[in-house]
Order: sequence, then C-alpha cells, then structure tokens
Amino acid sequence: MNESQVAFIVLYLIYIAVTVLFHNTCFAYPFRLLTTFLHEISHALACWLSCGSVRTIRVFNNEGGVTQYVGGCRVLIIPAGYVGSAIWGSLFVMFSGGKRTATGVAGTLVGLLLISLCYAPNRTMVLLNLGYAVVTSVFIYLEWAVFSPILNYVVLFYGAFVGIHAIFDTYQDTIRRTVLRSDAYACYEQCPCCLPKCVGIQWGLLNVALQIFGVWVALMQMSDECQDQGWWDCIASDNWDLNAEKLWEWEERTLTFACNKHMMK
Repeated sequence: MNESQVAFIVLYLIYIAVTVLFHNTCFAYPFRLLTTFLHEISHALACWLSCGSVRTIRVFNNEGGVTQYVGGCRVLIIPAGYVGSAIWGSLFVMFSGGKRTATGVAGTLVGLLLISLCYAPNRTMVLLNLGYAVVTSVFIYLEWAVFSPILNYVVLFYGAFVGIHAIFDTYQDTIRRTVLRSDAYACYEQCPCCLPKCVGIQWGLLNVALQIFGVWVALMQMSDECQDQGWWDCIASDNWDLNAEKLWEWEERTLTFACNKHMMK
C-alpha cells in the first residue's frame, strides 16, 4: 500500500467519524439536504430513463422531498431514491482519487443541480441548488487554476457523508419503522411478496456494499500499477483481470511446483 492509499484511507475514516459524530447537528444540515436532493433527482433520472415525464422536483426544509412524474416504469422509479443516493455516494468516493475524475463527477453534480431548477422547485431547493452549484464550481476553479489537490477532498467528503447518511436514512425510514407513504411501502404495494422491512434490509445491504465498492475502486486507482494509466485503462487492465485463463495458468504453475517438490523427495 503506497502513501496515497494510506492518506486516502485515513482521510476517509476521518470523514466517516465526522459524519457519525455530527450527523444530527446544524453543521450537517446542508449536507443532509444535499442527500435529499440526490434522492429526488435519482427518482427523476429513473423516470427519464424509463420514458416518463417529470413534473416537479422539490426539497423541503424538513429534509423531505417529492418528485412528481407521469408515466415511466414504477418498478424502477420507486426504489431509485434510496438506491440512487447510495450510488451517488459510491460514485463520489470512487472518483475522488483523480483530478479529472473528481472534476467530472463534481461537474455532473453542478449540471444536475441547475437542470432540476427547471422543474417547479420550491424556495428551499432553489437556495440549496444555487448554493451547492456555486460552491462546487468554485472548488473546480481552485483545483485547476489555483491549488491542487483540493477538489478531491471535497468530492470525497460528499461521498462519505452522502453514503453514510443514505445508510442511516434507509435504516430509519424503512427498517426501524414502517411508513405507509415511504418508498419501501410503495415497493411492497407493487410486489406484495416482499414486506416493506425486507425491502429496506435489501436497500441497506446494497448501500453498504456500494460504499465499500467505491472505496475499493478509489484505492485501485491510486495503486502503483495504475499510476501511469487513465481511469478506464486502470479498471480494464490485466492487473485486475481474474479471468479463467489466468486462473488456469496459476493452477498449472501450482501443480508443476507440487510435482517438482514430490520428485525432489
């Protein structure tokens, strides 16, 4: 493990500790609202991907939100909120390891913040989206024109907070209690064979798995093997390709070694 990977793990653990300790304080309030926005925009994205039409996207100051839509595939749209928040957290962590990748995911966030303002937002959401769009854009500018790295730390914090808050949110709203108007209950109505709490447990496990996967990919990007490679080149490289041919070569070498050792005896 190199210095970059150690620094990443230490910083990630610090962010996790800060998130857990200050999760219910005023300090974390803007970030909880950001997670709510990502929850709602994930519903909207699932609606668009399933050929539906979004009417409104709103975030309220009580940390709730609503996305009104027409058409689309409800089986995809309903779980997209909690699952989408976890995916965003994973992506932020995953892409925080490089300058270009951090800029790409931060730019995508800014774009979604601004695009969603076209769908009848309320006052809270306007202030939230414009504030985060400006702040994130400033960090992108600082990263490329003033000082680097700085955006990586911001994106990593976004990922750590959103990912952990998504886990807390899933537990509070779908596992600890059953809310009749929750997404988990709506999934139960679509598929009565799976109770709301069972749906919540599945989402919770998926949230944890996605956060771990994001950390793994980020560490892989910072490895010595991927130092001179692009993000996709690193992911697709032979260093991480555990295909059948390589497993067969490893087995063949192991058998050869065992045979030679037996002959020496």
